[in-house]
Amino acid sequence: MTHSINQEVNVNAVYFSGADLRTFPREIEYGGGSVTFLSGLRYLVQRGAEAIRLFDMSTAEGEVYRLRQDGNLWTLLGTKGATL
Repeated sequence: MTHSINQEVNVNAVYFSGADLRTFPREIEYGGGSVTFLSGLRYLVQRGAEAIRLFDMSTAEGEVYRLRQDGNLWTLLGTKGATL
């Protein structure tokens, strides 16, 4: 089941992956606690001169969190498989 959230979150930690050292969120603050990610996918969406990064990040429990990065602003768009 997919839950739509659309809420700004803080990213507490990041990690780097690949030869080009792409940045991924490792941990976010959400719901009064923290959520740690094991792995994820990153998508780049180009709108004219604007670039938006979308991330589908997986937890150890199998939940998937979709995040959007606009510069320094991070938004949790929703979750899939989560029991929030």
